[in-house]
Amino acid sequence: MKEIFSRRSIRKYQDKAVDEAQIEELLRAAMYAPSAGNERPWHFVIIRDRDKLNEITKFHPYTQMLKEAPLAIAVCADISNVKYDGAFWVQDIAAAVQNILLQGESMGLGTCWCGVYPKKELVEGVSQLLNLPGHIIPVSVIAVGYPAEKKEVRERYNPDRVHYENW
Repeated sequence: MKEIFSRRSIRKYQDKAVDEAQIEELLRAAMYAPSAGNERPWHFVIIRDRDKLNEITKFHPYTQMLKEAPLAIAVCADISNVKYDGAFWVQDIAAAVQNILLQGESMGLGTCWCGVYPKKELVEGVSQLLNLPGHIIPVSVIAVGYPAEKKEVRERYNPDRVHYENW
């Protein structure tokens, strides 16, 4: 799958809307992610409101690209009914995020994954801004839009990071 190798974090966006069908395709990909025990703890908040996008940049220092991005997807976890003592929901959400990034790349959209959880001040900021119930934890915010920059693809494979049988 070429998108795995070509996907890059995009921080500059064109002034061009992402339509509903494209958003649904991104979310469909997210919801096909694997999850422990088929728990599927994910919920998504689509943010298009310019004031809300700009507000996030005031308390989250690594989201400045939201000033240009036409939308963001807040990827959240519902921890009210998690399995396995809540040990795997973060991994489930991370898999859903990765699927959004790869689907976006395949559609010609740029994305940038901005972590929120477990930073308390970021979790509280996003939760308040989006009026999230207490059992919903924002894990990340993904900027989405048409890229206004092209990033070089660099080789990332490093055999020094591969170990067989033991360290």
